[in-house]
Amino acid sequence: MTGSRQGFGIPVLDQLLGGGLLPGTMTVLAGATGAGKTQLGLRWADAGLRAEGHRGVICDLTSRGDAQNHAGYARDQFAWEIVEYPVQAPLDLHAVWDFARPLGDYFHPFARGGRRVTRRDLEPDDWHAWKSDLARVLRRSVAFFYEHFIRGSRRVVVDGIEPTERFGDSIQFEFFEYLYHQVLRKEDEWAARELFREQFRANAPKVLEHRYDHRAIGCLYLYTAPHILLDDLMTEPIGEGDIFANANTIILMGRTRDAGRLGRALYVAKHRGSACSDEIRSYRLTDHGLEFD
Repeated sequence: MTGSRQGFGIPVLDQLLGGGLLPGTMTVLAGATGAGKTQLGLRWADAGLRAEGHRGVICDLTSRGDAQNHAGYARDQFAWEIVEYPVQAPLDLHAVWDFARPLGDYFHPFARGGRRVTRRDLEPDDWHAWKSDLARVLRRSVAFFYEHFIRGSRRVVVDGIEPTERFGDSIQFEFFEYLYHQVLRKEDEWAARELFREQFRANAPKVLEHRYDHRAIGCLYLYTAPHILLDDLMTEPIGEGDIFANANTIILMGRTRDAGRLGRALYVAKHRGSACSDEIRSYRLTDHGLEFD
Protein backbone atom coordinates (compact mmCIF):
# COMPACT_ATOMS: atom_id res chain seq x y z
CA MET A 1 0.00 0.00 0.00
CA THR A 2 1.35 3.37 -0.97
CA GLY A 3 0.33 7.01 -1.15
CA SER A 4 -2.41 8.90 0.64
CA ARG A 5 -5.89 7.65 1.48
CA GLN A 6 -8.48 7.56 -1.27
CA GLY A 7 -11.43 9.32 0.29
CA PHE A 8 -15.03 9.73 -0.81
CA GLY A 9 -15.02 13.46 -0.21
CA ILE A 10 -17.76 12.93 2.40
CA PRO A 11 -16.33 13.95 5.80
CA VAL A 12 -18.59 11.65 7.83
CA LEU A 13 -17.78 8.58 5.75
CA ASP A 14 -14.07 9.31 5.43
CA GLN A 15 -13.89 9.73 9.20
CA LEU A 16 -15.52 6.30 9.66
CA LEU A 17 -12.73 4.90 7.48
CA GLY A 18 -9.87 6.56 9.32
CA GLY A 19 -9.39 9.01 6.46
CA GLY A 20 -10.50 6.95 3.47
CA LEU A 21 -9.79 3.75 1.59
CA LEU A 22 -6.28 2.35 1.39
CA PRO A 23 -4.75 2.46 -2.11
CA GLY A 24 -3.65 -0.84 -3.57
CA THR A 25 -6.54 -2.72 -1.96
CA MET A 26 -10.06 -3.87 -2.77
CA THR A 27 -13.18 -2.57 -1.05
CA VAL A 28 -16.56 -4.31 -1.27
CA LEU A 29 -19.57 -2.03 -0.99
CA ALA A 30 -22.52 -4.35 -0.36
CA GLY A 31 -26.23 -3.65 -0.23
CA ALA A 32 -29.55 -4.52 -1.83
CA THR A 33 -30.79 -2.91 -5.03
CA GLY A 34 -31.64 0.73 -4.36
CA ALA A 35 -29.33 1.12 -1.36
CA GLY A 36 -27.28 3.83 -3.10
CA LYS A 37 -24.19 1.81 -4.01
CA THR A 38 -23.84 3.19 -7.53
CA GLN A 39 -24.19 6.79 -6.37
CA LEU A 40 -21.59 6.28 -3.65
CA GLY A 41 -19.25 4.50 -6.07
CA LEU A 42 -19.48 7.37 -8.55
CA ARG A 43 -18.78 9.87 -5.79
CA TRP A 44 -15.58 7.99 -4.92
CA ALA A 45 -14.54 7.93 -8.57
CA ASP A 46 -15.29 11.64 -8.97
CA ALA A 47 -13.28 12.47 -5.83
CA GLY A 48 -10.20 11.25 -7.67
CA LEU A 49 -10.30 14.41 -9.79
CA ARG A 50 -9.48 16.54 -6.76
CA ALA A 51 -7.24 14.05 -4.96
CA GLU A 52 -5.15 12.65 -7.82
CA GLY A 53 -5.97 14.97 -10.71
CA HIS A 54 -7.98 12.31 -12.57
CA ARG A 55 -11.40 10.78 -12.06
CA GLY A 56 -11.71 7.05 -11.62
CA VAL A 57 -13.05 4.72 -14.31
CA ILE A 58 -16.20 2.59 -14.31
CA CYS A 59 -16.37 -1.06 -15.30
CA ASP A 60 -20.02 -2.05 -15.72
CA LEU A 61 -20.54 -5.81 -15.92
CA THR A 62 -24.33 -5.77 -16.29
CA SER A 63 -25.63 -8.29 -18.78
CA ARG A 64 -29.41 -8.13 -18.56
CA GLY A 65 -29.87 -4.52 -19.64
CA ASP A 66 -30.67 -3.34 -16.10
CA ALA A 67 -30.39 0.45 -15.85
CA GLN A 68 -27.66 1.39 -13.38
CA ASN A 69 -28.04 5.06 -14.50
CA HIS A 70 -24.32 5.80 -14.21
CA ALA A 71 -24.50 8.58 -16.80
CA GLY A 72 -27.52 10.24 -15.18
CA TYR A 73 -26.09 10.21 -11.66
CA ALA A 74 -22.70 11.45 -12.85
CA ARG A 75 -24.21 14.29 -14.87
CA ASP A 76 -26.69 15.44 -12.23
CA GLN A 77 -24.50 15.10 -9.15
CA PHE A 78 -20.98 15.83 -10.41
CA ALA A 79 -21.37 17.57 -13.81
CA TRP A 80 -19.46 14.59 -15.18
CA GLU A 81 -20.29 13.56 -18.74
CA ILE A 82 -19.47 9.86 -18.83
CA VAL A 83 -18.31 8.60 -22.22
CA GLU A 84 -18.49 4.92 -23.17
CA TYR A 85 -15.27 3.21 -24.20
CA PRO A 86 -15.57 1.69 -27.72
CA VAL A 87 -15.12 -1.93 -26.71
CA GLN A 88 -16.17 -3.25 -30.14
CA ALA A 89 -13.67 -1.11 -32.08
CA PRO A 90 -10.50 -2.79 -33.41
CA LEU A 91 -7.59 -2.61 -30.98
CA ASP A 92 -5.12 0.01 -32.23
CA LEU A 93 -1.85 -0.41 -30.33
CA HIS A 94 -0.27 2.58 -32.09
CA ALA A 95 -2.92 4.84 -30.51
CA VAL A 96 -2.03 3.88 -26.91
CA TRP A 97 0.54 6.69 -26.69
CA ASP A 98 -1.75 9.32 -28.23
CA PHE A 99 -2.70 11.12 -25.02
CA ALA A 100 -4.80 13.66 -26.91
CA ARG A 101 -7.19 10.92 -28.02
CA PRO A 102 -10.35 10.69 -25.89
CA LEU A 103 -10.63 7.24 -24.29
CA GLY A 104 -14.02 6.98 -22.70
CA ASP A 105 -14.22 6.37 -18.95
CA TYR A 106 -17.08 3.83 -18.96
CA PHE A 107 -16.25 0.22 -19.88
CA HIS A 108 -19.18 -2.14 -20.61
CA PRO A 109 -17.52 -5.28 -21.98
CA PHE A 110 -20.48 -7.64 -22.42
CA ALA A 111 -22.98 -6.69 -25.10
CA ARG A 112 -25.23 -9.72 -24.67
CA GLY A 113 -28.39 -9.10 -22.68
CA GLY A 114 -31.50 -10.62 -21.22
CA ARG A 115 -30.08 -13.55 -19.23
CA ARG A 116 -28.24 -14.12 -16.00
CA VAL A 117 -24.65 -15.03 -16.75
CA THR A 118 -24.13 -18.11 -14.61
CA ARG A 119 -23.54 -21.74 -15.57
CA ARG A 120 -26.76 -22.85 -13.88
CA ASP A 121 -28.90 -20.36 -15.82
CA LEU A 122 -27.61 -21.07 -19.33
CA GLU A 123 -27.74 -23.97 -21.75
CA PRO A 124 -24.33 -25.49 -22.58
CA ASP A 125 -24.17 -23.79 -26.00
CA ASP A 126 -25.02 -20.40 -24.50
CA TRP A 127 -22.44 -20.94 -21.75
CA HIS A 128 -19.72 -21.64 -24.31
CA ALA A 129 -20.78 -18.57 -26.28
CA TRP A 130 -20.36 -16.48 -23.15
CA LYS A 131 -16.94 -18.01 -22.55
CA SER A 132 -15.96 -17.00 -26.08
CA ASP A 133 -17.12 -13.46 -25.37
CA LEU A 134 -15.04 -13.47 -22.20
CA ALA A 135 -11.89 -14.48 -24.06
CA ARG A 136 -12.53 -11.75 -26.63
CA VAL A 137 -12.82 -8.92 -24.13
CA LEU A 138 -9.92 -9.82 -21.83
CA ARG A 139 -7.21 -8.17 -23.94
CA ARG A 140 -9.48 -5.22 -24.64
CA SER A 141 -9.90 -4.78 -20.89
CA VAL A 142 -6.11 -4.64 -20.45
CA ALA A 143 -5.99 -1.86 -23.04
CA PHE A 144 -8.75 0.13 -21.31
CA PHE A 145 -7.18 0.03 -17.86
CA TYR A 146 -3.56 0.35 -18.97
CA GLU A 147 -4.32 3.45 -21.04
CA HIS A 148 -6.16 5.09 -18.15
CA PHE A 149 -3.48 4.23 -15.62
CA ILE A 150 -0.63 5.70 -17.68
CA ARG A 151 -2.72 8.88 -17.93
CA GLY A 152 -3.09 9.12 -14.15
CA SER A 153 -6.36 7.46 -13.15
CA ARG A 154 -5.99 5.57 -9.85
CA ARG A 155 -9.54 4.47 -8.99
CA VAL A 156 -11.61 1.63 -10.45
CA VAL A 157 -15.32 1.12 -9.73
CA VAL A 158 -16.75 -2.29 -10.71
CA ASP A 159 -20.55 -2.41 -10.84
CA GLY A 160 -23.35 -4.63 -12.09
CA ILE A 161 -22.27 -8.07 -10.84
CA GLU A 162 -25.30 -10.19 -10.03
CA PRO A 163 -25.38 -12.26 -6.83
CA THR A 164 -24.87 -16.00 -7.22
CA GLU A 165 -24.69 -18.96 -4.88
CA ARG A 166 -21.27 -19.93 -6.23
CA PHE A 167 -18.90 -17.26 -7.50
CA GLY A 168 -17.16 -19.87 -9.66
CA ASP A 169 -20.34 -20.26 -11.75
CA SER A 170 -20.41 -16.61 -12.79
CA ILE A 171 -18.85 -15.26 -16.00
CA GLN A 172 -18.97 -11.79 -14.45
CA PHE A 173 -16.99 -12.88 -11.43
CA GLU A 174 -14.53 -14.82 -13.61
CA PHE A 175 -13.90 -11.62 -15.54
CA PHE A 176 -13.46 -9.65 -12.32
CA GLU A 177 -10.97 -12.20 -10.97
CA TYR A 178 -8.88 -11.76 -14.10
CA LEU A 179 -9.20 -7.98 -13.96
CA TYR A 180 -8.23 -7.74 -10.31
CA HIS A 181 -5.41 -10.25 -10.09
CA GLN A 182 -3.94 -9.99 -13.60
CA VAL A 183 -4.37 -6.25 -14.32
CA LEU A 184 -4.98 -4.13 -11.22
CA ARG A 185 -2.61 -6.00 -8.91
CA LYS A 186 0.13 -6.67 -11.44
CA GLU A 187 3.11 -4.40 -12.07
CA ASP A 188 2.69 -1.99 -14.96
CA GLU A 189 5.32 -3.71 -17.10
CA TRP A 190 3.37 -6.99 -16.88
CA ALA A 191 0.19 -5.23 -18.06
CA ALA A 192 2.15 -3.68 -20.92
CA ARG A 193 3.52 -7.08 -21.94
CA GLU A 194 0.02 -8.56 -21.89
CA LEU A 195 -1.25 -5.68 -24.03
CA PHE A 196 1.54 -5.35 -26.61
CA ARG A 197 2.65 -9.01 -26.67
CA GLU A 198 4.86 -9.49 -29.76
CA GLN A 199 5.12 -5.69 -30.11
CA PHE A 200 6.34 -5.16 -26.55
CA ARG A 201 10.01 -4.75 -27.41
CA ALA A 202 9.23 -2.00 -29.91
CA ASN A 203 7.09 -0.21 -27.29
CA ALA A 204 9.40 -0.81 -24.31
CA PRO A 205 10.93 2.71 -24.32
CA LYS A 206 7.44 4.25 -24.13
CA VAL A 207 6.44 1.81 -21.40
CA LEU A 208 9.42 2.88 -19.28
CA GLU A 209 8.67 6.53 -19.97
CA HIS A 210 5.08 6.23 -18.73
CA ARG A 211 5.35 3.98 -15.69
CA TYR A 212 2.77 3.89 -12.90
CA ASP A 213 2.69 2.25 -9.49
CA HIS A 214 0.02 -0.48 -9.38
CA ARG A 215 0.06 -0.27 -5.56
CA ALA A 216 -1.56 3.17 -5.81
CA ILE A 217 -4.66 1.85 -7.60
CA GLY A 218 -7.78 1.29 -5.52
CA CYS A 219 -10.73 -0.88 -6.48
CA LEU A 220 -14.32 -0.43 -5.28
CA TYR A 221 -16.50 -3.46 -5.98
CA LEU A 222 -20.26 -2.86 -5.78
CA TYR A 223 -22.02 -6.05 -4.75
CA THR A 224 -25.80 -6.52 -4.83
CA ALA A 225 -26.61 -8.40 -1.65
CA PRO A 226 -29.76 -10.51 -1.18
CA HIS A 227 -30.54 -8.93 2.21
CA ILE A 228 -32.38 -5.64 2.52
CA LEU A 229 -31.99 -5.03 6.27
CA LEU A 230 -28.61 -3.89 7.57
CA ASP A 231 -28.92 -6.22 10.57
CA ASP A 232 -29.16 -9.21 8.22
CA LEU A 233 -26.11 -8.05 6.27
CA MET A 234 -24.11 -7.63 9.47
CA THR A 235 -24.91 -11.15 10.72
CA GLU A 236 -24.27 -12.91 7.37
CA PRO A 237 -21.16 -15.10 7.73
CA ILE A 238 -18.24 -14.48 5.38
CA GLY A 239 -17.67 -17.50 3.16
CA GLU A 240 -14.14 -18.79 2.75
CA GLY A 241 -12.77 -17.84 -0.65
CA ASP A 242 -15.61 -15.49 -1.63
CA ILE A 243 -15.26 -11.84 -2.55
CA PHE A 244 -15.79 -10.69 1.04
CA ALA A 245 -13.01 -12.86 2.42
CA ASN A 246 -10.57 -11.39 -0.12
CA ALA A 247 -11.55 -7.77 0.48
CA ASN A 248 -9.42 -5.40 2.52
CA THR A 249 -12.46 -3.28 3.38
CA ILE A 250 -16.18 -4.11 3.59
CA ILE A 251 -18.84 -1.41 3.76
CA LEU A 252 -22.46 -2.49 4.30
CA MET A 253 -25.50 -0.44 3.29
CA GLY A 254 -29.03 -1.45 4.27
CA ARG A 255 -32.43 -0.61 5.64
CA THR A 256 -33.13 -0.04 9.32
CA ARG A 257 -36.31 -0.08 11.41
CA ASP A 258 -36.82 2.55 14.07
CA ALA A 259 -40.12 3.36 15.81
CA GLY A 260 -42.15 1.83 13.01
CA ARG A 261 -40.29 3.65 10.25
CA LEU A 262 -37.76 2.46 7.70
CA GLY A 263 -34.49 4.29 7.24
CA ARG A 264 -31.07 3.67 5.67
CA ALA A 265 -27.74 3.19 7.41
CA LEU A 266 -24.13 2.34 6.64
CA TYR A 267 -21.60 0.30 8.63
CA VAL A 268 -17.88 -0.38 8.08
CA ALA A 269 -17.68 -4.11 8.80
CA LYS A 270 -14.00 -4.54 7.97
CA HIS A 271 -11.07 -2.19 7.31
CA ARG A 272 -7.85 -4.20 7.52
CA GLY A 273 -4.70 -2.17 8.16
CA SER A 274 -6.49 0.90 9.49
CA ALA A 275 -8.45 2.19 12.42
CA CYS A 276 -12.14 2.56 11.73
CA SER A 277 -15.27 3.54 13.60
CA ASP A 278 -17.81 1.04 14.95
CA GLU A 279 -20.63 3.54 14.41
CA ILE A 280 -23.71 2.78 12.37
CA ARG A 281 -24.49 6.01 10.51
CA SER A 282 -27.87 6.76 8.99
CA TYR A 283 -28.08 8.42 5.60
CA ARG A 284 -30.62 9.64 3.05
CA LEU A 285 -30.74 9.40 -0.73
CA THR A 286 -31.41 12.80 -2.27
CA ASP A 287 -31.16 14.43 -5.70
CA HIS A 288 -27.61 15.35 -4.69
CA GLY A 289 -26.63 11.81 -3.72
CA LEU A 290 -26.03 10.41 -0.23
CA GLU A 291 -26.42 12.76 2.70
CA PHE A 292 -25.55 11.62 6.22
CA ASP A 293 -27.62 12.63 9.24
